[in-house]
Amino acid sequence: MPTRREFLESSVAFAAALGIDVEELAPGLRIRPPERQRRPSDHGPEMVVINARVYTMADALPRAQAFAVKNGRFLAVGSTSDIRNLVTRGTEVIDAAGLTVVPGFIDAHCHPSGVNELIGVNVNLSTVEEVKAALRKKAATTPPGYWVTGYMYDDTKLDRPVTRRDLDEAVPDHPAMVAHRGGHTAVYNSKAFELAGVTAETPDPPGGKFYRENGELTGKVAERARAVFNNVGKREEITRDTRRAGIKFISEQMTKAGLTSVHQTGGNDESLIALQDAYAAGEMRFRMYFFPRGETYQRLKAAGVRTGFGDEWLRIGPVKYTADGSASERTMRMSTPYVGRPNDYGILTMTQEEIHEAVEDAHRNDWRIGIHANGDVTIDMVLNAYERVLHLWPKEINPRHRIEHCSLVNPDLLRRIKATGAIPTPFYTYVYYHGDKWAEYGEEKMRWMFAHRSFLDYGIPVAPASDYMPGPYEPMMALQSMVTRRDFRGREWGPNQRITVEEALRICTVNGAYASFEEHLKGSITPGKLADFVILGRDPHEVDPLTLKDIPIVRTVVGGKTMYRAD
Repeated sequence: MPTRREFLESSVAFAAALGIDVEELAPGLRIRPPERQRRPSDHGPEMVVINARVYTMADALPRAQAFAVKNGRFLAVGSTSDIRNLVTRGTEVIDAAGLTVVPGFIDAHCHPSGVNELIGVNVNLSTVEEVKAALRKKAATTPPGYWVTGYMYDDTKLDRPVTRRDLDEAVPDHPAMVAHRGGHTAVYNSKAFELAGVTAETPDPPGGKFYRENGELTGKVAERARAVFNNVGKREEITRDTRRAGIKFISEQMTKAGLTSVHQTGGNDESLIALQDAYAAGEMRFRMYFFPRGETYQRLKAAGVRTGFGDEWLRIGPVKYTADGSASERTMRMSTPYVGRPNDYGILTMTQEEIHEAVEDAHRNDWRIGIHANGDVTIDMVLNAYERVLHLWPKEINPRHRIEHCSLVNPDLLRRIKATGAIPTPFYTYVYYHGDKWAEYGEEKMRWMFAHRSFLDYGIPVAPASDYMPGPYEPMMALQSMVTRRDFRGREWGPNQRITVEEALRICTVNGAYASFEEHLKGSITPGKLADFVILGRDPHEVDPLTLKDIPIVRTVVGGKTMYRAD
């Protein structure tokens, strides 16, 4: 754990890179050593877990009965009798009574701000009429000229998709939108189009689309076309305190699900400051690997900050770019069209030249890079850039550049991913949760989508990724999705990509640590590593695979401190 001085210096460096007044930093962040960071007593371990089924994920000792924790790290792993001998008067003894213990779960791609959950209109409902009622209620208390916005919209979870006319009926006088949980499309009302100056005759911008039907705008807008709405109307102010509260809330929810480390893939100044604020206040329960993008990346780079800067709780990861559309919203760019849409191959949001420039900039400045690339066309473009920089500017240690999502692959792409050492992060809950969407890809494509089996067979350390909000983040649902390849209705998608429970657990722990260059710190229950672990209510190796998602989380521990405990 960092000392007070080390923590202050780290925070000041972050702030300076972001242009914050360094002299005002300490009082603004209320810097103090959070309770969990105070150095514990040197007399014996602070915690031991005994009488457990411990799946360590360590090759040297795959199974154990017990372990001890000291100074936030695993001290010893072995039998219950051996670990009992380490107990002293101040040791917390957790008798697992035969329950299963695994390393803390890692989500290597998500967007956990928590702000929408606190202030937004959740439209994750059952019918369009329910969505309209929720928006109408919000509009009644919204000042004139301000946006009414809904989040967590999912077109396949309602009785039908939302349209512009639905929003006009619910919110006629304010600009209004419902954002798809996938993050790449939204539906807008007529007032929003009016303020943005968009009509049915407005051409689609590069990398974006205004959807039309019978010559009229449907309200749906995709990718870069959404930018025209950014500077029209007024929006509710999101304060610094609200952003900090969002991190507190979402970290509580994620640790409740068994997550101990998460990678926030794509953030700006405000989101980084929110993490620092929550961290300083002792309110951030998970460990964070933060991917900056845009101007935030440029400022950090100019300040000399590089990937890896930070500590065990908050570390800077790769720079993030987005090169194509969404799997769940059916806009990702592919070499063959969507089922029923013979002229629709999806949307590219970066050109090959733009990808080359971004990768060269990151690579030559000692930054890792993670590029969102769902479709096979886009993955090929990203690999072109990775192969180029690795050839022209080789490094002593492979930088493990990342392919975020990497949804649709083929044998040639798999071979090239392996050769470059790139890390793919395919969605791990999508097969189960988004089953109604896969018919638009077809059975043959689904044999090569979210290809966990193929990645493992090619020796590629595939990383675990929910992409929350687009996908649920619960690791137990992820295990079921990867192991069974069945959706919530029981339909099977790409059964050739099934993996075992043991392999799924390894992806969610060991591979998650590898994806952030932290395999020496986390991912297994091994002496010397960070004491992040989860106690499960049932052994996932012994339950019906179709019930894996129902296994309860009994306790989540991060750095030897209990962050969640079931009542």
